Amino acid sequence: MFSNLRNYSIGVTGNSGFLGKHLCKKLESLGCTIKHCPHNVYDLTDKNLTKQWFIDCKPEIIFHLAAEVGGIGVNSKSPASFFYNNLQMGINLIEMARIYKIKKFIQVGTVCSYPKFTEIPFKEENLWNGFPEETNSGYGIAKRVLLSMLQTYRFQYGLNGIYLMPANLYGPYDNFDLESSHVIPALIKKILKLKDNDILECWGTGSSTRDFLYIEDCVEALILASIYYNETNPVNIGTGIETSIIELINKLFEIKGKRFEIKWNGKLDGQPRRVLDVSKAKDLFGFTATTCLDSGLRKTVEWYLNEYDN
Repeated sequence: MFSNLRNYSIGVTGNSGFLGKHLCKKLESLGCTIKHCPHNVYDLTDKNLTKQWFIDCKPEIIFHLAAEVGGIGVNSKSPASFFYNNLQMGINLIEMARIYKIKKFIQVGTVCSYPKFTEIPFKEENLWNGFPEETNSGYGIAKRVLLSMLQTYRFQYGLNGIYLMPANLYGPYDNFDLESSHVIPALIKKILKLKDNDILECWGTGSSTRDFLYIEDCVEALILASIYYNETNPVNIGTGIETSIIELINKLFEIKGKRFEIKWNGKLDGQPRRVLDVSKAKDLFGFTATTCLDSGLRKTVEWYLNEYDN
């Protein structure tokens, strides 16, 4: 149905964010017409302003990327805000998508929705088998609810909504603010600033693991799914490769060209292990991640140095 996205008006929420910038750049390269949703004009937690975006921009396909996100620290401090804002944005958008008969709604979920202790690798059918890890449960549960909403809206109203769960994203244009960033941008910023006998101070213990997905690979998955996937079940988007935080640090030391002593603060590690079963994305819409972690980290470091050290 959507083999040529250029035939449709494409709405992108969160267009100025990390993932949004990369998706819009790719869509523009394909010649698509993009309807941005600037958050200072259209507050998506407000139903009336959400409705106004539909009236003003008339999107036909929507990629819902807008989210209130952050690392373990900020998540654990503001769980209610993360729950309310993410849930309210999704509720307003999906309801308006129904009213204005949107042709397709692509909801970006989160790997944080999985139960704290999930069998490795994470399979989509295990999503509801327990409560998420506590430090980001508000965010994770809110996104889970949106999956259920899309499924019920498809059943009752015929809304073509799909739900994708990316692994931990990283790459150029990421958030490098140490107060709110995720692990890769935080470590890049810290390690690149180290000199001589400095000590690297790190959150947690270094034992937790993650599935790290390069941002451009994620964009490719979103576009493939928007064209070829039209089912109710959630789909993992990742690499299927498990990397510990200490392994990640060692890779960044190699890029830096110097190793440093590490001081662990012993605070929360977040989810103990996290890696996705990515077979469904390959089978259902032909997605396989192509950027290895070493290459993606070097690209991200190069961008950071050009952006912040010049």
